[in-house]
Amino acid sequence: MTAFLVVLVIILFGVAVWQMNRIFQMSKPDRSDTSEIASEKDNNLHGYLMLGFIFFIYILLIVCFWKWSEVLLPVSASEHGLEIDQLMLVSMILIFITGIFTEWLLFYFAFKYRGIKNKKALFYADNHKLEFIWTIIPVIVLAGLIIYGLFTWTEIMDINTDDDPLVVELYAYQFDWRARYAGEDNTLGEANVRLIEGVNQLGVDISDPNAQDDIVVNELHLPLGRKVLFKMRSQDVLHSAYMPHFRAQMNCVPGMVTQFAFTPIMTTQEMRQEDHIINKVKKINYLRRKESIKLAAKGEEPLEPYEFDYLLLCNKICGSNHYNMQMKIIVETLEEYNVWIAQQATLAETLKK
Repeated sequence: MTAFLVVLVIILFGVAVWQMNRIFQMSKPDRSDTSEIASEKDNNLHGYLMLGFIFFIYILLIVCFWKWSEVLLPVSASEHGLEIDQLMLVSMILIFITGIFTEWLLFYFAFKYRGIKNKKALFYADNHKLEFIWTIIPVIVLAGLIIYGLFTWTEIMDINTDDDPLVVELYAYQFDWRARYAGEDNTLGEANVRLIEGVNQLGVDISDPNAQDDIVVNELHLPLGRKVLFKMRSQDVLHSAYMPHFRAQMNCVPGMVTQFAFTPIMTTQEMRQEDHIINKVKKINYLRRKESIKLAAKGEEPLEPYEFDYLLLCNKICGSNHYNMQMKIIVETLEEYNVWIAQQATLAETLKK
């Protein structure tokens, strides 16, 4: 490795010396060599290349939307997610309109005002009217977008406890998740990482009466149509609770509790029936079958068929096994949720075993 770096340094030093020599040669005033001066032919070539490049960008953009639009997320599975999607749509429309217009001007002007013999550029010292226009328009557009975003964010983060949200703790640690339900009293017991011992993986204070009916699980179940208030903690490093299909993300910070709330509006089964998801599952299983054939030829176990599920992911690079930090989320009807939660052991019952 050291030898490679030495060789690399020598090469770079040689390139630097060569470039400096070229600069010195070009700076000589009485130079008879004009090979470094762009000719009208060169200017025409690069002008047309600029014009061709902008059309290439537009064509590439159209192809990307046509061919890979399926990688976009489907309709939001949470109530507030519809507002997030609307904000995202407005933002992207403005960005694309502005980008297409400004990129066209940039490359077209490079073509139109290329160097042509006996043609001089017209120089404006200043133009107050033009400067006012290109300053005030972005200010108005950005101010409107920011105010729209602030109102949307404020409405999303306004957690009204009168709605009686279901309280659930999301506990992050390298490299997994645990969920803790608040039980019948809907109040989480106190917890501290210093209390982690044995099966008490979340450091729950067993002496706290509110902790007795808490339920710790490794699979998250959410009832359809009821607001869920997530309290988030981290045991070790900075994690981020990311639930893309619910348009929800919040950092899990060691030493503090963060929170986020949303109301699920689509069950897992309903989302599985969406055309977007059906096509995605078919494509993934097609690729898995191809890979399974190769594995079978080697005498290895084939891959299991893929089935769509909502997921809780970590959206912070939290360590070597970060990519595998996920937990399954199941959205079901209230009746199905009540049956499932009734089958789970409380923390008090677990500690007695």
